[in-house]
Amino acid sequence: MRKKLTERQLEILQFIEDFVEENNFPPTYREIGKKFNIASTFGVKRHIDALVKKGYLTTESNSFRSISLKDRKKNVNCEENNYVSVPLVGKVAAGYPVLAEENIEGNISLDASLLKSKGNLFGLKVQGDSMIEAGIFEGDLVIVKSQKICQNGDIIVALVEDESTLKRYVKKNGKTFLMPENPDFEPIDVTNNKNFQIVGKVIAVYRSFN
Repeated sequence: MRKKLTERQLEILQFIEDFVEENNFPPTYREIGKKFNIASTFGVKRHIDALVKKGYLTTESNSFRSISLKDRKKNVNCEENNYVSVPLVGKVAAGYPVLAEENIEGNISLDASLLKSKGNLFGLKVQGDSMIEAGIFEGDLVIVKSQKICQNGDIIVALVEDESTLKRYVKKNGKTFLMPENPDFEPIDVTNNKNFQIVGKVIAVYRSFN
């Protein structure tokens, strides 16, 4: 038997149900926090944990806390609907695994048929306009495959001097550059930079028109 909900828990559950009905995938922890003015994702997690404990939601630890509604005919995260759950990373920080719990802000379920690559994927919100001529704009969501090596010409997420950046990887005349796709920005020479590392390769870009 399900336990009675507090007023706030009921509001959050209703928001999740409405969000899933409209989008066919669950909201991120950040989206829930923004809706209810909850400052931290840990605050949101406490409410989600309470809803799980009371029998209204389930979360999948192997899918980075992917939220599912119990007793729902259309399970937005089940593989038979051909969806994959991709964790949304708030930041890429030096010294921390990309998919460490403290970096993950939520999840998004994507149609698996639209993703050509499989493996360890994560989503990252684009900041800045250094890649606009590659069709990547501020606010876009890039899907990144975690890997430490890439091919010449790949668009990658990298760490340079503890700062993450989204650029095209270019090797030319014995040198290695992170090239912007905007003439207002300068290339970054990382040829001999010991504080440069590849985090992953961009495999897809999603844009919201809401």
